[in-house]
Amino acid sequence: MVVGLGLVTLSACGSGSSDGGGGGDSKTVTLVSHDSWAVSKNVLADFEKRSGYKVRVLKDGDAGQAVNKAILTKDNPQGDVFFGVDNTLLSRALDNGLFQSYEAKGSDLIQPQYRADQDKHRVTPIDTGDICVNYDKAYFSKHKLAPPTSFDDLTKPAYKNLLVTENASTSSPGLAFLLGSAAKYGDGGTSRSSEAESGGWPGYWKKLKANGVKVVDGWEQAYNEEFSGSAGGKKAKADRPLVVSYASSPPAEVIYADPKPKTAPTGVASGTCFRQVEYAGLLSNASNTKGGKAFLDFLLTKEFQDDMPLNMFVYPVREGAQVPPEFTEYGPQAKDPETMDPARIADNRDQWVKSWTSLVLK
Repeated sequence: MVVGLGLVTLSACGSGSSDGGGGGDSKTVTLVSHDSWAVSKNVLADFEKRSGYKVRVLKDGDAGQAVNKAILTKDNPQGDVFFGVDNTLLSRALDNGLFQSYEAKGSDLIQPQYRADQDKHRVTPIDTGDICVNYDKAYFSKHKLAPPTSFDDLTKPAYKNLLVTENASTSSPGLAFLLGSAAKYGDGGTSRSSEAESGGWPGYWKKLKANGVKVVDGWEQAYNEEFSGSAGGKKAKADRPLVVSYASSPPAEVIYADPKPKTAPTGVASGTCFRQVEYAGLLSNASNTKGGKAFLDFLLTKEFQDDMPLNMFVYPVREGAQVPPEFTEYGPQAKDPETMDPARIADNRDQWVKSWTSLVLK
């Protein structure tokens, strides 16, 4: 979500074998991730010093794009570890054999509600966060308009042409927002809201489309170029005061502002949230399995889990990890987010995305 602090970035493809070592002997471990990967310099340096491995990072775009590319290159992977596959795409990664089994040290300290794949240990939960609609406080104050608070609100005339979201077929937040609407409204037979009666999530998205929702490829474009409430959006003179982002985006707007405002310039529509969990795994056919295992162990250490929130603006999953006070004040986790059983996501995701694409983009 933010520019990484002190990243070691990989500009060329490869998984470390070019450093002269193959198998478990290479002294370079390559991490493949989405664009939001970030870690503090000193934390990464501590791992490199203790383990003896140098870390390379290959960023592959939005999470959806990165997962798809990793699957396509699984027989000759770009690296050793993949970070950033979440619960919306997990079954796709597992069904395609993206990861090999490894139970990372510290797995017993992961909070039970975030654990997955417990029988095979192909992935390790690393963080969690809520995908929610964010709003530009200044816009709504200026126009004397109450910001939306729910999925239903977004279809009302008062919010016409105000929302930008990400493409559900290429973006993890975009897919999460689609799944949130499916969790809320179902497939069409029954509904928990009169706003989408009998139409399910397709009926809801027809209303959103009619109300002028804008769709862009990924989060970076949506948040930093189209959303008027972000620092980037202000510079770009963006004109959309509603964006699909994270519940932890408001703290980022405070922490990275200079000077820091007393209150966050953005808010969260708490009734629009869908909970994500992100995982990492040892890639099948990784050239440096030993280094990859050491790096997965590192991701669960208290040092990394404490460092993670203010770099990637997500919540740690390790018991006892520290949550920054800025999160509590400006970006608390949603109290009642939409969720969906992973099996239901696996059974329906691809067809839902296909239907969504035909309905919204054509």
